Order: sequence, then structure tokens, then C-alpha cells
Amino acid sequence: MRNLCPALQNKTYFNYGGQGPLPSPSLEAITASWSRIQELGPFTTDVWPYIATEVNSTRRLLAQCCGIPAHRLALTENVTSGCVLPLWGLPFSEGDRLLISDCEHPGVVSACVELARRQHLAIDVLPVKHLRGDQAHCDAAVIEAIAQTLTPRTRLVVLSHLLWNTGQVMPIAAVAKQLNQHPQQPFLLVDAAQSFGQIPVEEAAAAADIYAFTGHKWACGPEGLGGVALSERVVAEAAPTVIGWRSLRDESKADLNGSDLFHHDSRRFEVATSCVPLMAGLRCSLQLLEQQGSAEQRWDSIQTLSSSLWQSLEGLDHVTPLLETAPASGLVSFQINGDVPPAEHVKQLGAQGLWIRDLADPSCLRACTHISTTASEIDALVAAISPL
Repeated sequence: MRNLCPALQNKTYFNYGGQGPLPSPSLEAITASWSRIQELGPFTTDVWPYIATEVNSTRRLLAQCCGIPAHRLALTENVTSGCVLPLWGLPFSEGDRLLISDCEHPGVVSACVELARRQHLAIDVLPVKHLRGDQAHCDAAVIEAIAQTLTPRTRLVVLSHLLWNTGQVMPIAAVAKQLNQHPQQPFLLVDAAQSFGQIPVEEAAAAADIYAFTGHKWACGPEGLGGVALSERVVAEAAPTVIGWRSLRDESKADLNGSDLFHHDSRRFEVATSCVPLMAGLRCSLQLLEQQGSAEQRWDSIQTLSSSLWQSLEGLDHVTPLLETAPASGLVSFQINGDVPPAEHVKQLGAQGLWIRDLADPSCLRACTHISTTASEIDALVAAISPL
């Protein structure tokens, strides 16, 4: 896998949580698909069967990755659209409350803030940023925090599967079970930007109401293509929001008096024309990952590498990892003691061909290990951090 990624040949790369490198076979698959569409004619009767096959095969593969039937998988462009499009279609009433964790991405938080403003909803905060211990302790603490912050009017809970800043894994299936026992049965929206392609997601994706992911991070696919797994009740109860011809049961004509315009499945949250060749690229990347081992095997490999990095950083006097124990994922967040801003450390390391990123909340640095990371790369990063 490593040798197939040109981006890994001339640098030491630890930013898989931002964007994964695209393998050459995936780029070739995209190019071949584009060429095929042009050969058939981009708008001819000959091209539609080809495009339908590309769309349907991609939908089936992503649904299989999420452990759900294909009719509950909507194709999207990114995590944000996967979260926001079904979120804004949920049936809220004035005075309902949204419970949002304090580790969510600004894009999702801002969408919830604007939704609350427009529909006169209230927002509560679920504290999880402080959770830095072992997984069992974290799981219990999350369930307890939800029990303390839920209200009789809570209608939605927003919680990432894998926190993008601290690297802590959230017990999504257990949270879903807990919410089902609440009188309101709040919807559960899960940002899966950091989980899909890195850790097994079937259990969480099948349990959540909205499980939105992208292909361009840990799955090492092209940017501009992702998906969202939806529960049966979201498919049944949520209204379409941003609407286009792909949302419609009959795209051939406008119907000003229509009462049943939209697909009865996840396609009601798809909008309009998307880049079909990207689908071949993402399928290729997912197949390449599968060739490296099962999701569980790849997760074990990633954990071994991240544990090695965490232990080495923990051994440096001036470095403090955010987590108190070795991470359960490939995200390793840490702080370097002193007055130098994290962004400056990123520049200093980048000048040496070592690429990590800085985060604002909490203020820290983040390095990501994937199955393509090597022990020598970890040693090189630690050696470069030591004199800082």
C-alpha cells in the first residue's frame, strides 16, 4: 500500500486525519472512468447504464462497509453535507434541545447553531473533552455524562465516533441504546470523519441515525466523495433539504401539485450532478485497504504504531500526550511545553519533511499513524521533536 502512494515517497507523512494519500491505482481508476465516460459520450443513451452501474456498485460497497442495506446509504460529497442534509430535515419543534459534545468539528457545530436559531431550539453541551483514560473508563463516563445532560426536551445528540482532537473513541452503539430508552428517543448524529477507513465502523454505523463519513481521509480515496448511513426512522421521518433532480422519484418533469415527489429511501438526501469518476477511485482505495487485511487487522496494526509513538512521546520530558494511556486509534495528540505556538512547531517539522498538524481546541499537535506508517518514520518524528 505504501509503495503505491506517490505522496509517501518524498516526505514523512502523519496527516491521515486531514487527508490520506491517493494510491496510484485509484488515480488510474478515476482517469479510466473519465475516459470511458467521454468515449461513450457524457450525455448519451449509451452512458447512462455505465453511470448507473458506477453509482449502484459504490452505494452497495459503502453500505456493506457500514453494515446496513443499500437503501439506507446516501452518497455525499463530504462529511459536512452528510451530517447537515439529513439533520436539517429532522422533525423538530420549537423548544426542542440539541445535545452537542464539546469535541465536535466547527463545521457541524455551526450548522447546529444556525439550525437552532432558525427553528428556536436550545443547545446543551456534552462534556467529553476531559476524557483521557482507558477505553472502559471512557465508555462509562460518556454514558454517565449523557444521563446527566439529557433533558425531557432533548431531540438530538451529536457525538463523533472518534474525537478528532483528543483521539478518544466514543461508545456509539451503547449511546444509541441509551437514547432509545429515553421518552423522546433523541436522534443520534455521528461525525465519522476519523473512523471510516481506520477502525471497524459496522456496529456504530448501524446503531446511529445519521453516520456521515468521507472517503478522502483514512480510506485514502479522492476528495469530493463520501456517504451517510441513515436509520430507518430518518429515512421515514426526515424531509429532504437541499433538493435537486437526484432527490426526485421522477426527474423528468416538474410537478407543481405533486405530493409524493421524493425518493422513499436515502436518495432523497442526494442532490444533483456529482463527479462519477471519483467513485471508481474510492472503490479502488477500499479494495487496496482490504487487501492489507480485515478492518480489525488493520486497526490492530494502526494501534501498534500509535502506541509506539505515544510511548516515545510520553518519554520526552517536555512533551505531554493528551491521552493518559496509549490511544485506541491512529490519532496521537500531544503538547510541547513552552511558549512556542503549535503552528510554529508544524512549520519547523515541515522544513525537515515531517508533516503533522496543530489543533486549536485543545491547543495541541496531532500526528496520525496508518497502516502505511513505518517504525523508522516514528523514530524520525520523535527525534525531530526532541530538540524542540
